[in-house]
Amino acid sequence: MRLRNVKNAKEIVGNSNYVIQDCFVNKGHYSDVFGNDNPIHLEIGMGKGDFIIDKAIKNPDINFIGVEMYESVMCRAIEKLEKLELKNVKLMCIDAGILDQVFDKEISRVYLNFSDPWPKKRHAKRRLTSHRLLSVYDKIFDGECVIEQKTDNVLLFESSIVSLSTYGYVISDISLDLHSTDKENSETEYEKKFVEQGIKINYLLAIKK
Repeated sequence: MRLRNVKNAKEIVGNSNYVIQDCFVNKGHYSDVFGNDNPIHLEIGMGKGDFIIDKAIKNPDINFIGVEMYESVMCRAIEKLEKLELKNVKLMCIDAGILDQVFDKEISRVYLNFSDPWPKKRHAKRRLTSHRLLSVYDKIFDGECVIEQKTDNVLLFESSIVSLSTYGYVISDISLDLHSTDKENSETEYEKKFVEQGIKINYLLAIKK
């Protein structure tokens, strides 16, 4: 369940140096935001920030941007970041459907971690691996399109495999039990809880030239 009604959430987000307040003015110039030409990786639906913070710590030569729709959720990530001094992390509070209005061929990799499965057929277009959103991602990738997905939801995982494959992606790596492998892995807050409960994590890496 999503966090709700965090006191002063809008103010916390609005005052944080980690948050890009006007995403649209930087379109095409996000290297300037970070002050370097390092690759930029994007996590859509970053939640409380555990994944992207761990990724940034382990990969100082990569820039990370976390996208989250809900200010109350983003506040928890900001609280964690304020205790650190990470120069390769930025956040933005926007909907994934307008990412092509924010970036212009600047993203090297997209992470989709434990996204809302939108199980009803009439809501399928809202899934982050739907053809509608894959067409949005086409416009933000700087070269080949690279998507990593993790989910506990088998139906979403199956749907994603079909959607990605029919859209032209090749599934280059896949696991039905990520934590049984030796892959390097940064966990989300949901993932930690699922693993403690014995729930298997599905993982895929998809690439489109």
